[in-house]
Amino acid sequence: MPQRDAAATRQRILDAAVAEFAERGAAGGRVDRIAQAAGANVRMIYAYFDGKDGLFDAALAAALTAMAEAVPPRADDLPRWAGELFDHHRQDPSALRISLWAQLERPASASEPLEAYLAKTAVAPVDLLVHLYALAQAWFLSPEGLLRADGSDPTSEERIAAHRANLVEAARRLVG
Repeated sequence: MPQRDAAATRQRILDAAVAEFAERGAAGGRVDRIAQAAGANVRMIYAYFDGKDGLFDAALAAALTAMAEAVPPRADDLPRWAGELFDHHRQDPSALRISLWAQLERPASASEPLEAYLAKTAVAPVDLLVHLYALAQAWFLSPEGLLRADGSDPTSEERIAAHRANLVEAARRLVG
């Protein structure tokens, strides 16, 4: 009989949970779908994470940590970092989405500063980081009707590139 790899099973569950909760939130996410996507059983979710709430909290922390590792702040070039953060959200919106769900459905999950946040405060003041995050996320949080209000297609590569350039310039001015 093949030996089980508990760490690999736990990671598969966590990866599946990030995808499920980013798509459907804490209330809409289902542990049976997560277990099926992870090739595990529901019992393992309860064993590793003490249930759905614990799994959501772990998925939120994992998504934010992965984003922080993929796009660490650049003390020497915060505007460039804001552009890279925009690119990351465009390529992998899971951290942004699960964070929004946490704010809506489980605010206590998002209330404690994670190590990923604390490490960033060594690079720049919190208020500046908050503003840069807001700039990098604004495109993804704006209503599509607003993005189309000037008659252009917000999904075109040219429009996205122009927005990114404007974002980096705004960040440059904000940083001073």
